[in-house]
Amino acid sequence: MASRHITFTGHEGSDLSARLDLPEGPHLATALLAHCFTCSKDIAAARRIAQRLAAMGIAVLRFDFTGLGHSGGEFANTGFTSNVADIRAAASWLTEQGMPASLLIGHSLGGAAILKAAPDIAGVKAVVTLGAPFDPAHVTHNFGDALDLIRTRGEAEVDLGGRPFRITRSFVEDVEAASIAPELQRLKAALLVMHAPRDAIVGIDNATRIFTAARHPKSFVTLDDADHLISRATDADYAAEVMASWASRYLDLRPPAPPPGVPEGIVRVSEADPDGFLQDVIAGPQHHALADEPRAYGGTNRGMSPYGFISAGLGACTSMTIRMYARRKGWPLDHVRVDVCHDKMHAQDAKSGMGDKIDSFRREIHLEGNLTEEQRARLLAIADKCPVHRTLSQSSTIHTVLAR
Repeated sequence: MASRHITFTGHEGSDLSARLDLPEGPHLATALLAHCFTCSKDIAAARRIAQRLAAMGIAVLRFDFTGLGHSGGEFANTGFTSNVADIRAAASWLTEQGMPASLLIGHSLGGAAILKAAPDIAGVKAVVTLGAPFDPAHVTHNFGDALDLIRTRGEAEVDLGGRPFRITRSFVEDVEAASIAPELQRLKAALLVMHAPRDAIVGIDNATRIFTAARHPKSFVTLDDADHLISRATDADYAAEVMASWASRYLDLRPPAPPPGVPEGIVRVSEADPDGFLQDVIAGPQHHALADEPRAYGGTNRGMSPYGFISAGLGACTSMTIRMYARRKGWPLDHVRVDVCHDKMHAQDAKSGMGDKIDSFRREIHLEGNLTEEQRARLLAIADKCPVHRTLSQSSTIHTVLAR
């Protein structure tokens, strides 16, 4: 994923800081991501979501609202209305660059602001909210006893997430007057509501109200025991994975034709975790897998190892080849299962440099159906004709047995 730092002009003329995360392959669509209240574009959840979407060909613009992060302007002079205006300014900038947003994503109060802005942004086909409040005034619950001071004195300093923020009466009045219900009725894009039942900041009832008020097509996905900021890497990965899969139903993610001589296109592997070994494996926008190493070798065990993918390729190709031959012959083959065992471990070999010995695979084929012994023997022989077998056998030995 290539990430460019850019700036654009916000609602009141200040320069807003943003990152434009670009796919390393074809650019198939564009998303606009709005962060949570007093957060920034660089929180872990935003980074992982952007990385996952970029891996499947969707560019992502994530920016800091006025007065937050690296953006200019005074936070004390902002409100919900200004956040909505900043989102529209970001969408306009993307349109000017020739890459209009077709997917909008909003986290917490940013989710409410996304819903408010979405009906007036041309070309939007899908909208996602994460832990968003139905009533923007919900954010005032974070002010505690300072809320009365804000009303009487006109402003007060409030501690939010360990950082002091000056909150004004105009901010409180602005969020209390705001409503997203009319915009939910006008929303013509597909909606995905994501929320954690144990969210201690914005209760799950907010997701229910958003989902109920919206028109179809709409979907709801629970984030289980994730916290409000989706701070755990596993929760952020899950949210990103679901979001990417869901969005593919509504966005045109057809890739261009593969290069000459590469009929199946390019498999792209991108690092997902620089502190470990997790990898995003992308084969076109429709196919995604994770590669990793076991925990014992510094990985997180969230995907197969590289050698695991080799074994999977051999097993899948073997099963497909057997099925294709039996289908052509009209033989009564009911089911095929292939168990593959490889005598090497990638993490050990990478550490020791022992990459020059002959690999050995054990392949056990299970055939179900009313087959004769001659048919079973022929299908066993056909297994050696599978293209992956032929590729591996150039430098490997593969021992195949037929299970009884």
